[in-house]
Amino acid sequence: MSEHVPDNPRRDFLRKTLTLIPVVTVASTGIGLGSATALAEPVRQPDQPESKPAATAYHPAFFTPEEFAFVQAAVSRLIPADELGPGALEAGAAQYIDRQMGTAYASGGLWYMQGPFKADAAPELGYQLQLTPQQIYRLGIAGVHQWCLANGNKAFHARSPEQQDKVLAQLESGELTLQDVPAKAFFSLLLQNTREGFFCDPVHGGNQGMVGWKLIGFPGARADFMDWAERNERYPFPPVSIRGERA
Repeated sequence: MSEHVPDNPRRDFLRKTLTLIPVVTVASTGIGLGSATALAEPVRQPDQPESKPAATAYHPAFFTPEEFAFVQAAVSRLIPADELGPGALEAGAAQYIDRQMGTAYASGGLWYMQGPFKADAAPELGYQLQLTPQQIYRLGIAGVHQWCLANGNKAFHARSPEQQDKVLAQLESGELTLQDVPAKAFFSLLLQNTREGFFCDPVHGGNQGMVGWKLIGFPGARADFMDWAERNERYPFPPVSIRGERA
């Protein structure tokens, strides 16, 4: 989201993303400090057909309709659809995040949450806030909504893509101050979960149609593809999900 983003940030973003998260992750064990400017180049072969998952009605279990509208708009800008194929919104990253909010990870059930808490601690000391992922999302979305109404009287999801990008860039840099949660922590969690939702196994709600895997040529949960690892040629078979679905 920074000013120096290259001409095709999505491609740089997706390549480097694969070194940051497991492709079948359910949820991270902590909140990473990723940046939308750490970006990627996927590989789409010329003869690889365009694929876009069918739109399905989804009713969020954790987020309110207004909160979910923010999440949908935000993930659509972090990994947008382009000439390479569907983006995070089409892949179901918003649904993935909503489903993740119903886990023990999101409620802090797997975390030590007794403090002391120190927001400005050194990064090597790990996560220091007293907020759970559920609280970060709820407070972060509310804070962005209040800021958007105070600066233009228009909700985030109702703004143009260019305006949404500016808001996300301000969150990433910390220029946009939120009252109840550090803006950088909120942006970092949102970006991390968007990556996960784009590259996870479809069993977790994201990567619908395995569009993330097809974009980079990842074989998915196939039992054995090591004999192709050293070949300088395209893997000829479509990805397979944990459930055995084939792209």
